[in-house]
Amino acid sequence: MSRALVIAGVSSGVGKTTVTLGLLEVFRRRGLAVQAFKVGPDFIDPGWHALVTGRPSHTLDGWMCSRESVVATVARQARGADLALIEGVMGCFDGLEAKSEEGSTAQVAKWLGAPVVLVVDAGAMARSAGAVVLGFERFDPDLNLAAVIFNRVGGSVHAEWLRQAVEGGCRAVPLGFIPAREALALPERHLGLVTAAEGGLGRDFLDELAQVVEDSVDLDRLLALAGTSLPHVPRGDSETPGAAPVARIGVARDVAFQFYYPANFDLLRAAGAELVFWSPLRDTALPPVDGLYLGGGYPEVYAKGLAANEPMLRAVGEFARSGRPIYAECGGLMYLAEAIEDEAGARHPMVGLLPSTVRMSPKRLALDYVEVEIARPTPLGPPGLIARGHEFHASLIDVVPASVPRAYRVRTRRGPAPEEGYLVGNSLLSYFHLHFGSNPEVASHLVASCRARGRA
Repeated sequence: MSRALVIAGVSSGVGKTTVTLGLLEVFRRRGLAVQAFKVGPDFIDPGWHALVTGRPSHTLDGWMCSRESVVATVARQARGADLALIEGVMGCFDGLEAKSEEGSTAQVAKWLGAPVVLVVDAGAMARSAGAVVLGFERFDPDLNLAAVIFNRVGGSVHAEWLRQAVEGGCRAVPLGFIPAREALALPERHLGLVTAAEGGLGRDFLDELAQVVEDSVDLDRLLALAGTSLPHVPRGDSETPGAAPVARIGVARDVAFQFYYPANFDLLRAAGAELVFWSPLRDTALPPVDGLYLGGGYPEVYAKGLAANEPMLRAVGEFARSGRPIYAECGGLMYLAEAIEDEAGARHPMVGLLPSTVRMSPKRLALDYVEVEIARPTPLGPPGLIARGHEFHASLIDVVPASVPRAYRVRTRRGPAPEEGYLVGNSLLSYFHLHFGSNPEVASHLVASCRARGRA
């Protein structure tokens, strides 16, 4: 069975992703099969993980999904791997709220019984690092905080001070001292890092990162810490081969649309879907499918190219008017709107299914967990069905006419929120990214809807 390590951080921005990618690359070069995971609802970091490992990186979120679901996901996806490497989210104890560990890296680590490696940005501290690590240990004694990797270290003298500060009074073992190098910074944009599909992690970057990690981290001791065997979990519905597919679902996937939870694909396939991938940017016609699934991404970055592909815009519009199901999330909603207006004020015509314009903002406008209850019949299920997800966007949609039905009753961390989920014919459009693992019935209903209203 696989062993596991959790890479946590003191806070966001300390270098968790850089450290994780470096470890993934070094272990890959050593011939280890490593399965990566990401705590939290993020899509971007898992894309980088997959680029390095060649395996999909799965999301682990203790609020969107149950403990049983999270543990089963790790055990199943890591089956056959030598190591499960789990990148945390924000600071180790940060999650849904200040008074609980729900949704945090610490919660997932404790569910798995996995040792934690704490990444500390040491660029502006020395002896104080000992107080930081000791504080993390004492904050939750039940957490197995096993090791520390210091990032942005100034040199050998600085590294020795950091070592002495931790060894003087902490349980955690200092195992890494990564030097400060601008060349190791990951590219960013308005909603976080640039995605793996857009490039940015060239071979030169990975070569340098791997060499730095090899030189500055005690990898053998780190692997020795990962002595926790993941629990055995029987094969589940999401991985049991079924009968021949009963519906074909066309999934929009290219550099503009790439934000999908792998679990959603697994659950759709388990429910009887054959997934067929197509590109709103490059293709001029849809494949023969029974329904469409348009996920999130950066359509605003590629709005000019999307608008120029008029044959595809027409094809998607005709598909919607045929009554076949479409499910669109965030970037997919933007693509199905009347137009996208960029920050410069340029207007880019889109499909026009939703009679509203989406306008970009220079700042993030939404970041929250959401719980939706379906209020009327939709491709995702009947009234009363509940699912969880999150929203994260830097755009604002014009007022949607009252004549467009709202399919979701919404709750956020602050309580009830305005109804959302725009139902146009048999198309459901929303800013929310739903994790089908929060309620697998969503996948079953979508497949059934496509089967019922598909090509036949």
